[in-house]
Amino acid sequence: MQMPKRVKFRKMQRGRLKGRASGGNLVEFGDFGLQVLGRGLISARQIEAGRVAASHFIHGEGRIWVRIFPWKPMSAKPAEVRMGTGKGDVEYWCAPVKAGTILYEIGGLPEETARAAMNRIAHKLPLPVRLVRRRHKI
Repeated sequence: MQMPKRVKFRKMQRGRLKGRASGGNLVEFGDFGLQVLGRGLISARQIEAGRVAASHFIHGEGRIWVRIFPWKPMSAKPAEVRMGTGKGDVEYWCAPVKAGTILYEIGGLPEETARAAMNRIAHKLPLPVRLVRRRHKI
């Protein structure tokens, strides 16, 4: 499971997500990308589950790029604990994403196979997504 090697502070405030993604919203590496339509938090487990599902489906053909990284710690207090006594321990790591962010990219596969692999990934994610094609060839 992905997480940062080290962080300056263990716990972080939740913050809020506003607007659309201004960076990371174009297909840069592969031929097809999975673009998120809403905004929210995607946990490290969900990111890894999508990567594994696509890897198993393509059987080593082509290449998969994961474009997001879970850098934000989310804390939670245990069940049946009284109010107060400080902030809870870090429960999991997540990646905050805005609408338009490219989550995964696939290259070196025909469109039907790429679409089916991205569909496998989409079932693992908590947000609505769509398949996008690369606009320019380098």
